[in-house]
Amino acid sequence: MKFTNGYWLVKEGVEAHYAAQGYEAEQNGGGLVVYAPCRPVRNRGDTLSCPVLTIRYASPMKNVIRVRISHFEGEAGEKLRFELSPVLSQEPMLPPEVIFLSSEEAVLQSGDLSVRVALGSGWNVRFCAEGRVLTRCEAKSTGYMVSRRDSHFRGDPFLEFPYDDSGPRSGSYVKEELSLGVGEFVYGLGERFGPFIKNGQSVDIWNADGGTAGDQAYKNIPFYLTNRGYGVFVNETGKAQFEIGSEKTSRAGFSVAGESLEYFVIYGPSPKQILENYTALTGRPPVLEEETFGLWLSTSFTTSYDEKTVMDFIDGMLSRGIPLKTFHFDCFWMKGFHWCDFCWDEETFPDPAGMVQHIKAKGLKVSVWINPYVAQQSRLFAEGKARGYFLKKRDGSVYQTDLWQAGLAIVDFTNPGARAWYTEKIGAILDMGVDYLKTDFGERIPPDAVYFNGVDPVFMHNYYTYLYNKTVFEFLEEKKGRGKACLFSRSATAGSQRFPVHWGGDCESTFEAMAETLRGGLSLGLSGFGYWSHDIGGFEGNPDPALFKRWLQFGLLSSHSRLHGSNSYRVPWNIDEESVEVCKLFARLKQSLLPYLKTLAREAYDKGIPVMRAMLLEFPDDPVCAYLDRQYMLGPDILVAPVFNAKGTIEYYLPPGNWTHLLDRRTESGGKWMREIYDFLSLPVWKRAQSLLFSFS
Repeated sequence: MKFTNGYWLVKEGVEAHYAAQGYEAEQNGGGLVVYAPCRPVRNRGDTLSCPVLTIRYASPMKNVIRVRISHFEGEAGEKLRFELSPVLSQEPMLPPEVIFLSSEEAVLQSGDLSVRVALGSGWNVRFCAEGRVLTRCEAKSTGYMVSRRDSHFRGDPFLEFPYDDSGPRSGSYVKEELSLGVGEFVYGLGERFGPFIKNGQSVDIWNADGGTAGDQAYKNIPFYLTNRGYGVFVNETGKAQFEIGSEKTSRAGFSVAGESLEYFVIYGPSPKQILENYTALTGRPPVLEEETFGLWLSTSFTTSYDEKTVMDFIDGMLSRGIPLKTFHFDCFWMKGFHWCDFCWDEETFPDPAGMVQHIKAKGLKVSVWINPYVAQQSRLFAEGKARGYFLKKRDGSVYQTDLWQAGLAIVDFTNPGARAWYTEKIGAILDMGVDYLKTDFGERIPPDAVYFNGVDPVFMHNYYTYLYNKTVFEFLEEKKGRGKACLFSRSATAGSQRFPVHWGGDCESTFEAMAETLRGGLSLGLSGFGYWSHDIGGFEGNPDPALFKRWLQFGLLSSHSRLHGSNSYRVPWNIDEESVEVCKLFARLKQSLLPYLKTLAREAYDKGIPVMRAMLLEFPDDPVCAYLDRQYMLGPDILVAPVFNAKGTIEYYLPPGNWTHLLDRRTESGGKWMREIYDFLSLPVWKRAQSLLFSFS
């Protein structure tokens, strides 16, 4: 959020109270507490009628420093923050050492990372590591802002947060700004589909069902990393707002409404080490069973299908030599107007248990779609209402909307009874033989609802998806066993990487959307998520043959691969016969890579490193790789450059080293740009020469 009007002024109606100096410091409970008045204190009179910010520095683990800035501390109850995980590293964590070097400076050291707070005149905080300053807070960076504007809702409260078009809404905010150096780039902040480098962008951490074509996102993660050796995690479940070199070009700013703000500075120094430390703090994904890495086929969304259609598609894939591992039933396995009641539409599927067993007899896993909403016509609505299992309005009535399913209510996952009730209903379909669940939606959560546990609904808007997916994933583990659970989830927040897999949401069937999808996946990988997928061919629209075949290549060289669309079947022979050959070739290629993919899954579990990696993760010292968002590394050894046009022309960068093409086996020395033309049965897919991978044949 921007509070200023240019360099000199604040916006009309805003009062700015900036930390002016480190006035006093003390060691407290293993941490460091600094008191920062919002004006210089030159005499006793200056201590009167002056806001003071209390800033606590502590370290939960080596090379990580937590900062909590607060103004008034008399707020009722504990503020909802993200669930942090135990440190997964076996290395013993040494307690941070607090050193008062002199009356002019206080230092907290954690491993190689330290925070150094100047005491006396001026506000100056430096985060340092191994003899260099990583980032710093200076004048007008740490602040308590008060807006006198009137707040209001604009539009549907399910989609919007209260705000004022011309400035921040009324109330108080705590803000922080960390310096950005020359040539410093910021990455991450969730699955974002716009420019890969976030400098110059304003980013709101507020989950929305907005597709992939704009600045809204399904997976907003208040974490970023930079190419200067550190990352920043803002531990706020509410609406954190980032100004990445946008309000001030040399600063990354972030703010939240209220009286306090907590963030962590996480040292690497490499991007991989930053992710390892961040995911040690917020959690890592489990190792998924190997079937999940194979090809998934979906019914698509609004298509008409029954058991015969489903079996024809499965048999068609297998008879054409396309290895298929999972079949997915999207929304209309349930009857329209009844979602979710977890009951098969009996008119279309008279023997669902038999059908599931027929599919499993083909050697496939079965997945079905669910969401956290219960339509008024569902058999579960009256039951959930009577038991108090839905979000409520302030007058005690059920919070309902017609947006999606008529009269839908929203399950309250802060209620233990509601969680048990919801999973009990899921249990019946799992007992039938269903293996995986697509946990769709979870973004349209009202910011003014009343929850069972009384939590502020603004803090729950993003956090709702965490509780939703945690409830379902842990129930799947309970029913199927550890290592057997798998979701296909759209919404996420910090820590949701514990409940994989996540897919990219509703993209258009265009080459532009294919590119924006890849940007989103690479940004999500730099936000702590180990696995990621997307709709091959795009969701909205019908892909032409060229687009579909190029997206097949990309999709089958992604972490997880799914054929899915909106109103058209995505079996490849419905597109053209060459699509069958492309699908078969690349599905077989992915199957040959399964031992390699399993090692990558283990690395995601052990260290939080994603399977699909932005080039900068593997080549952090190559300045070219800092910019690349149209190619990626599949693990440490395979470079993939999708083709984003019908003609097959491509320009991509091959980093230094010796490389072997995985399909045609030619060799190249890297450190150069490549300009080539590929037909639909190939694309740039190179392995490092020192890799132990075998060539595909």
